[in-house]
Amino acid sequence: MTVTRGPKPKAVQVADALRSDIKKMKPGEKLPSQRELIDRFGYASQTIQNGLATLRAEGLIVSAGNLGNFVSDGSAPKDDVRDDIREIHSQLQALSERLEALENRCEPGGA
Repeated sequence: MTVTRGPKPKAVQVADALRSDIKKMKPGEKLPSQRELIDRFGYASQTIQNGLATLRAEGLIVSAGNLGNFVSDGSAPKDDVRDDIREIHSQLQALSERLEALENRCEPGGA
């Protein structure tokens, strides 16, 4: 019996394509912006972020916050969790803002 797999998840497709691009780049070179990647792939922002997170976890790129993502020179430890903590903090902040907005829409005294 032959088992066939469906298409790769979109975030994996993003990571694969960027991995191929990175092979042609030099350490320190800047990757395209998130907006440029959204335009290139036609995927949602979160999908692009997930693909970039995969590359960060592999140690292929480093994030410089609002400055963007850069090809790693290989010197950053792969198990450095600072980027993960920043990402979790960012997601918690977004969830907190969404929860506050939902609470503000509710009538006083419950639903």
